[in-house]
Amino acid sequence: MRLNFSARLFAGILGLVVSLPSAAGGQAAPTIGQQREGVLFWTQAQREARFPRMYTLFPSDRVARGAHVHALPQGRPLAVDGRDASAWLAGYMDRYHIAGVMVLQDGHVRLQRYAKGFGPEQRWTSFSVAKSVTSTLLGIALQQGYIRSMDDTLGRYIPELRHTAYAEVTVQQLLTMTSGVRWNEDYADAKSDVAQMYLGACVDGRAHVLSYLAKLPRQWPAGTHFNYNTAETDLLGILVQRATHRSLAAYLSQTLWQPYGMAADAYWIKDECDGSDTGGSGLSATLGDYARLGQFMLEGGRIDGKPMIADAWLQGAVRQQTGVDEPDRGYGYLWWTDEDGSYAAIGIFGQLVYVNPARKLVIAQVGAWPQATSKELMAARRAFVAAIKRAVDREHARPLP
Repeated sequence: MRLNFSARLFAGILGLVVSLPSAAGGQAAPTIGQQREGVLFWTQAQREARFPRMYTLFPSDRVARGAHVHALPQGRPLAVDGRDASAWLAGYMDRYHIAGVMVLQDGHVRLQRYAKGFGPEQRWTSFSVAKSVTSTLLGIALQQGYIRSMDDTLGRYIPELRHTAYAEVTVQQLLTMTSGVRWNEDYADAKSDVAQMYLGACVDGRAHVLSYLAKLPRQWPAGTHFNYNTAETDLLGILVQRATHRSLAAYLSQTLWQPYGMAADAYWIKDECDGSDTGGSGLSATLGDYARLGQFMLEGGRIDGKPMIADAWLQGAVRQQTGVDEPDRGYGYLWWTDEDGSYAAIGIFGQLVYVNPARKLVIAQVGAWPQATSKELMAARRAFVAAIKRAVDREHARPLP
């Protein structure tokens, strides 16, 4: 996955779009998709002010909460490296522009802090954490019979793909980003796919990515090559919505948000062309509800003892299905995996939902990193997680795997 974005490239693209004449002879306003690309290049002040209200800036669907709330009782404060945990955490959050951190162990809050004017009742956008949520909805749809098998081809659910390179790609291959369809995720190339996928006009009421992906040729045999593809996660969202006949927001509300007991409504940004919720990004929720999402996964995707997710999905989602370019890390079904059995939903600019079954541990983090990502920022996040793990291990006198 290449995430070294070129601000000047996209600024130039968006500037070109804005300068195009409209039918009325004025300046054409950028489309919603083009504006979403521009989010990557907001200033630090803009990120911190706008990430909590993305759902008010773009058309969004509500993920309604239910009548009851899954409690997160206060646990014993976690001592981190024998230091003043409050000062240590404040320093970490200030340096890396983190707005909220919550650590659960065995369902109890062991560590919690908010910053930058962000609070428990506010929502924060998740970026690619939404990918993992969309994948989880796929697992629920499989359990409920809306999707027959992960070996089904995409053309079964999205007829527009039947005469494209995606026609024989399976649901499982889409989940692991091994479609084999040619895709250039190079953000430094003005002609790359990722720089073009939202720029076109709406065609026949289809989502931007559906129109764009339908034109692409095959590069590798399906299932043989991992190639990170942002647009394919939007495609997965379309598949879930077609199969369930509901928006991602409505399906998430009915199958997880209400039954599990999320504390607040969430919101999911919509594609401007067909009104579908974009599976690859755009979900906004409270920090506590991101932590509850991790706790739901830690509990094996069960609600009141009842499995909500197909076992075939769950066993594959949180275990490495394909390797990536990072040591000790792999990729499951749109969840990142580690060798110690932990797994995580990860989004640019610092978003994280981390689950460690061996320690019964969940870590949720939201933030506004000064860059979408970098080796330094990723290392700092991993060091933060490692410090939490060490603190838990010291309580048990010996480290876990």
